[in-house]
Amino acid sequence: MPTHFRDLGTALEWRARGETVRVEAWGPDAVRVRATPGGPLLDDLPGALLDTPPAGGAVEVKIAEHQATLVNGRITVRVDAHTEGQLTPELGASAGSLTFLRTEDGSELLAEQPAHFWWPGPRLATATGNGYHRLEQRFRAYPGERLYGLGQHTHGLLDQKGAVIDLVQRNAEVTIPLLVSDRGYGLLWNSPAIGRVELAETGTRWVSDSARQIDYWVTAGQPADVLRAYADVTGHAPELPGWAAGFWQCKLRYRTQDELMAVAREYKRRGLPLSVIVCDFFHWTHLGEWRFDPAEWPDPAGMVRELDEMGVKLMVSVWPSVSPASETYHPMLDQGFFIGTEFGPVAHADWPDKGLGAYSAQVAFYDATNPEARAYVWDRIRKGYHDLGIKVFWLDAGEPELKPGHQYNLRYHAGPGLEVGNLYPRENARTVHDGLRAAGETEVISLNRSSWAGAQRYGAALWSGDIGTDFATLRTQIKAGLNVMLSGIPWWTTDIGGFHGGDPDDPAYREVLVRWFQYGTFCPLFRLHGFRGSEQVLEPGMTGLANEVWSYGEEAYEVLAAHLRLRERLRPYVLEQMRTASATGVPPMRPVFLEFPDDAKAWRVEDAFLLGPSLLVAPVTEAGVREREVHLPAGARWTDAWTGEEHDGGQTVTVSAPIERIPLFLRDGAVLPVREEDA
Repeated sequence: MPTHFRDLGTALEWRARGETVRVEAWGPDAVRVRATPGGPLLDDLPGALLDTPPAGGAVEVKIAEHQATLVNGRITVRVDAHTEGQLTPELGASAGSLTFLRTEDGSELLAEQPAHFWWPGPRLATATGNGYHRLEQRFRAYPGERLYGLGQHTHGLLDQKGAVIDLVQRNAEVTIPLLVSDRGYGLLWNSPAIGRVELAETGTRWVSDSARQIDYWVTAGQPADVLRAYADVTGHAPELPGWAAGFWQCKLRYRTQDELMAVAREYKRRGLPLSVIVCDFFHWTHLGEWRFDPAEWPDPAGMVRELDEMGVKLMVSVWPSVSPASETYHPMLDQGFFIGTEFGPVAHADWPDKGLGAYSAQVAFYDATNPEARAYVWDRIRKGYHDLGIKVFWLDAGEPELKPGHQYNLRYHAGPGLEVGNLYPRENARTVHDGLRAAGETEVISLNRSSWAGAQRYGAALWSGDIGTDFATLRTQIKAGLNVMLSGIPWWTTDIGGFHGGDPDDPAYREVLVRWFQYGTFCPLFRLHGFRGSEQVLEPGMTGLANEVWSYGEEAYEVLAAHLRLRERLRPYVLEQMRTASATGVPPMRPVFLEFPDDAKAWRVEDAFLLGPSLLVAPVTEAGVREREVHLPAGARWTDAWTGEEHDGGQTVTVSAPIERIPLFLRDGAVLPVREEDA
């Protein structure tokens, strides 16, 4: 009887009834699994994995009549296959099922799970037409399992077991399909298709609404091991430029060159640290021309020179949308540089533009998955900004910001919207990365509102989008940021104080702002932004209330200024963690369990984290609170950074948290200049 298996050296393949499943060693202690319901496997589909896997150790393939295994370091994959003559109702759906084992003891790490004992099996392909299918991949659920990562979301969960997560890009909802389990594995869903992942008590199910092939990657190890392996197979972030570890000042929005420069000069007059100041949207002539409006910004080159003399970088907002009123619209349309559609024109959202009065334009989006379109847009950015000395770009609305967001109607250079839609923000960041590299720049960073797996290799930082301005949102942000860290993106920030609203004269909001600023001091990127004041009409002349550190009264100012100085003192330590992130994939801001996986309570800590290995940060996230409990992980000794009091790990302590400070603990005698007198 013919075998269903093939030994491909570093891969094991199973075929039956038209289906092909290939398990391939893909880096040390890791495998890549691809499955197609019919025909050959496809090698040219877009994904997150680099083209060539990192070198690993010896791979062993063993084939028996009804079972085969592939061993790659700490992970073993068993494939069960039964011939037609041996199929029974109990075994039929298990044909071709994969079980991932810990090599050291043969125990189960993760296993595919059939939907039913007869049909379907763990993989289901339902035709959607023209060779595309709705694809499902099912895995077994495990009691008590904790699941992390998956990008950035506003659901307020750190452990996402029990959640259903849409795999789609939206403002403040960022899809990065890397799942990290406390059982000792990580799984990357290596597909940019629109879909969802269901993390139910009865099983885990990954769904692509319309695609051609199942593709996922599994690695064995603790969370830090997973992130190291993930960086090796999807690309390492470059080192963060030294200046980027400082303070970034932003508001919605500085309307003129004079207004922005007055703020930068005031920071310097007060002797306050400032690394970046931001020129937000509507600074342009028309949306999609990627240049300054000379009526409001008469000498941008002179502005950049003066800021450089102050040691301040200018970051400029760059959008992927193009107004029909812009001079670029028809040339880009004629060359096919816009995202196309299956039904109707290439317009995908209404957006205000200059010269239209009270009306909005139906804007198009350049196709970032098209290399020629990326080159065209970079050339405009180069002429409009880079030639002036601007090297830092804020890639706003890069989901892209579709309304309505009907991905099934979109046609990208890389493929149909449902199959490739999540790829867009990564390729948008690639536009700037490749352009800056081609221009000879060695430091590359862009700030993005959305992201996808592998974006870190293009110097893409992420911020958390347009969020609320209350303590509840701050609590959510802490968990969202930690899940980003567990999704392979080491550069992250949030709008300190939130985005939508906030009254600088309201004492209640001032407390929110102060506590958020304290938290932001220890984020990978330290950035103040927001649209202060009541709701305003979205139009080119809009601006919010003042949003500088002196805008919140003298009491708040003293606290904020002290934390600006604190961040400056910690910058060498922050940059050390950024070098570690670049070299290893281990992020600068770490869930407590990342450093202490053997402490069971550490896996339940959702309101504190470590900055690097040595500094435990415990933000205050409720109004009026002036003390809080902090779990000190077992396996270390902890020193209160403010008082010098020492504590053994493995206990929860109550510490003072007056409005002027955030609880901080140093690990095992670490010395960091937290207090000014220690500098």
